[in-house]
Amino acid sequence: MDRVNEALGLFRDGYACSQAVLMPYADDLRLTSDQAAQLGSGFGGGMRLGSACGAATGAIMVLGLALCDEDCAAGGDRDSVKAAVLEFGRRFVEQMGSLDCEGILGCDLRTPEGAARAEEQKLFETTCPDAVRAAATILEDMLPSE
Repeated sequence: MDRVNEALGLFRDGYACSQAVLMPYADDLRLTSDQAAQLGSGFGGGMRLGSACGAATGAIMVLGLALCDEDCAAGGDRDSVKAAVLEFGRRFVEQMGSLDCEGILGCDLRTPEGAARAEEQKLFETTCPDAVRAAATILEDMLPSE
């Protein structure tokens, strides 16, 4: 649960949801915290397009880095990563109702009206932490303990 709390703390400190989920795993994934922040920077807010939730994409980056060995990276057997991503997606949708920001937040961040609604209703402060918590909790359950 330490990583879940760390992810929530990073999100509350202003990191994007994708960064907040990825950064607690940086050391285990042979990344610096800065590299993890850089890698995750473009995925927050549904890749800045209101698309796939950044908390989910951050978790999928963790799964890929944690489960893909040298053979997998070169195009070898990626079945374990594929299975983990599918399982993560199933569990995330079960908890959050969707993998996309629009489905999670109930508004389209790509439109001025949707972005304004998200701000007015403080969805980034109320709903997005739930997505970060869900992604981090699912990861903690799925990944082998160190």
